[in-house]
Amino acid sequence: MEIAITGYEVALTVYTREALPQSWAMTQNNLANAYRERIKGDRDEIAVGQDKIQNGKAENPKVLAQHLQQLRNQRNELQNQYLPVGYGFKFDFFQGSLDEHTAIIEWYILNDKILAFIVTKKGEVTVWQSQPEDQQALYDWVNQYLQNYYNQKDQWHNSLGEELKELASILHIDEILTQIPKHCDKLILIPHRFLHLFPLHAIPINQNSENSSCLLDLFAGGVSYAPSCQLLQQVQQRKRPDFQSLFAIQNPTEDLNYTDLEVQVIQSYFNTSNVLKKTAATLTAINNTDLNTYHCTHFSCHGYFNLTNPSKSALILANAPIADTPTKPDSERYLNLRAGETHDLEKCLTLDRIFSLKLEKCRLVTLSACETGLIDFQNTSDEYIGLPSGFLLAGSQAVVSSLWTVSDLSTAFLMMKFYENLQTINSVSIALNQAQQWLRNLTTEEFEALLVKYQPQIEEIFAQIPEEKRPVARAILRRTCKRKPHPFAAPFYWAGFTATGL
Repeated sequence: MEIAITGYEVALTVYTREALPQSWAMTQNNLANAYRERIKGDRDEIAVGQDKIQNGKAENPKVLAQHLQQLRNQRNELQNQYLPVGYGFKFDFFQGSLDEHTAIIEWYILNDKILAFIVTKKGEVTVWQSQPEDQQALYDWVNQYLQNYYNQKDQWHNSLGEELKELASILHIDEILTQIPKHCDKLILIPHRFLHLFPLHAIPINQNSENSSCLLDLFAGGVSYAPSCQLLQQVQQRKRPDFQSLFAIQNPTEDLNYTDLEVQVIQSYFNTSNVLKKTAATLTAINNTDLNTYHCTHFSCHGYFNLTNPSKSALILANAPIADTPTKPDSERYLNLRAGETHDLEKCLTLDRIFSLKLEKCRLVTLSACETGLIDFQNTSDEYIGLPSGFLLAGSQAVVSSLWTVSDLSTAFLMMKFYENLQTINSVSIALNQAQQWLRNLTTEEFEALLVKYQPQIEEIFAQIPEEKRPVARAILRRTCKRKPHPFAAPFYWAGFTATGL
């Protein structure tokens, strides 16, 4: 269903999305307490007013919308003085700055429906809206997905493909795509709330057709993500060198079997590189590195997203694991990542530390680790709080991150192909999408040929694995080779990574 977008609906929907997260403001040390309180008061009053309009409780919606607009302007003027990224966002200017071949789908979830805004360079913004039953179906789907992911990993893994088909149906993606002009070959997705958690680029399209494929197959110019139109505009304005120098973190906990191969191959594509390997990959070493001189920053390590305190989400570094759990552990400092393992967050690269990095020459940050793309989906505001937002704020133009606990083996080959693509493709999203399509379509025979190509490195990997664990590692490799005709065809292996930014 297509509707017009006018009047206070604009203030209620599009404009409310196009503000930087208030959480970012709170990370700025020079924001005085007095201004914090004023901004918080404005934010709270805006939230109450929006709720009244959404639930039909406002006596005069237009008057209230005008008042909320004034509050937003006041809040934005205050934050504009203290944030490195300002609030002078004009949607008309942004729309006119888009490439003629680019389309944006921006979702917004209301209390009784789902909205999808379709934005292109020319013409009015069109809005698709769901039926109330679709919104309820989405909530039911999300609850089941998260229950399976956190409590029944095997069930989640085995049903992921079918679950994505159901999500495509709930979102009516085929219907939304009819609103995109045929000449648009580049798509930017701006999810809302928990939609950030799912691989929307991998949802099936044309399900009633014999030639069913997924969303990224439709757009040769790439499918990427953005937190908002405003943040997208900010990264578009950043002038960055192309992919010429590399800083990398390699297997700091020494328990990721194929990370060494991954980084070794990636490093070969750069003339200038600085790789902190294994025990050398410490927080101190990162702090002593001038990251502002590198164009690409690559983290091959473990990652963790903290749902209850997102600022304590982290990339796990060397020296972080501790042998003995403290008798009175500080819940803010110590992380139990897996059974029997405790990590000291004081020795990890946490989100609050990422905010303070200087990445003014950075074209790309790649987080080749688990759950690095998750965000605080329980937050009822429109804030986008996660590791990708931290690196975007620090200055990177693009961030590649993961939506789930990924496979070490498939991730290594995906990343190797991604960086190979970047040698000839000056686009993060296209390079990643093509690497995902390559991995999805890789035949068993082609994979076995790659194992032969990299046999010396793989044998070196096995030699470093504790002897009692080597049979299991080799068995996993043998089982992968038995999955015919395409060992990595399931979405779990190729769909978990997303490109955010430009």
